[in-house]
Amino acid sequence: MASDEEKKLEVTVSSEEVAAAKAEIDEEDDDEDVAAAGEFEVTKEEMSIMRAELACEFPDDYTYLSDAYVKSVASKPYSKDPTVRRPIEYTLEKLTHVMEWRETNGAPELESLVHLANGPETATEAVEQPEKLTKAKALVYSLNNASIYWHGVTKQGKPILWIRCGRKPWYPNVEAEVNALVLIADAGIKCMPEGVTDFVVVSDSNSPPPPVPSFMINVLKALVRGYPDRLNVLLSAPVGSIIQFVMNLLLPLMPGRLAGKFLLKDLPDATEILKEWLMHGEDDIPTFFGGKCDHDKYYPEEGYSKNRGQGTLKFDYFGMIERLQASAKEWEEMQKE
Repeated sequence: MASDEEKKLEVTVSSEEVAAAKAEIDEEDDDEDVAAAGEFEVTKEEMSIMRAELACEFPDDYTYLSDAYVKSVASKPYSKDPTVRRPIEYTLEKLTHVMEWRETNGAPELESLVHLANGPETATEAVEQPEKLTKAKALVYSLNNASIYWHGVTKQGKPILWIRCGRKPWYPNVEAEVNALVLIADAGIKCMPEGVTDFVVVSDSNSPPPPVPSFMINVLKALVRGYPDRLNVLLSAPVGSIIQFVMNLLLPLMPGRLAGKFLLKDLPDATEILKEWLMHGEDDIPTFFGGKCDHDKYYPEEGYSKNRGQGTLKFDYFGMIERLQASAKEWEEMQKE
């Protein structure tokens, strides 16, 4: 008789979907090996030129890209000649692709959907735009299980995105799940301490649901196209057959420099790594990794959550942002000591 893990792996992956994803990712990413080659100077004048161009092209969303991130992208070696810096035109092209991806995928409007779903269904917007309300409800339903959230920063000030795989649904609404991830990612990026441009992901990979290839491939495409150079490292523990299946599917699709950012560890090794990473060391290790920091106090399972407003939002989205802002401020103050 097949084990529960084996049953969960009874999924099919479309070769056409994988090939299309590979082609799309390869077309978008041509800086595979230059990120580790160092950085070059970017002048104030060059920064002003790039900011002005982005503000002109994307007046409603250009502030999403911080000066630190724009400078980080511009300072990288040029893929065609790593001995020189990326030309300004090339950097603007890459940043424009990010902003176009955000526009196409509706990223700037996602937080407004949270507000809509958190209000009464009798609100004017909800009544006049029922399709928008339906999308908003689907988004917050994906948030309500508290399977992804920001909590705390590392010793380097990088926000930490926690993934609770055991809380993920077996039969997800793929579009809503991807939207939820984009919404959460944007919230964390906006809360980054001054000068920080990337984040860390820690995955509690106990009891994951059956893998959904279309969801995983869409997440990877979003990471490459919408969040280049944002992921610093992803730590996943423990490593079972489902996580191995996921990595075997995604690794061949990943740019080389992204593949090197995934750490698959057992629980004891992961705990030691977290001691080194987390701002308060061992005190910040969550209970589900054998520590004493109770994340469930803020992010309980849906059955223990209450509605935040007059609508369907149960996940403490706005509290999460406040806590992350407080952690970022605490880290900034520590740098002054």
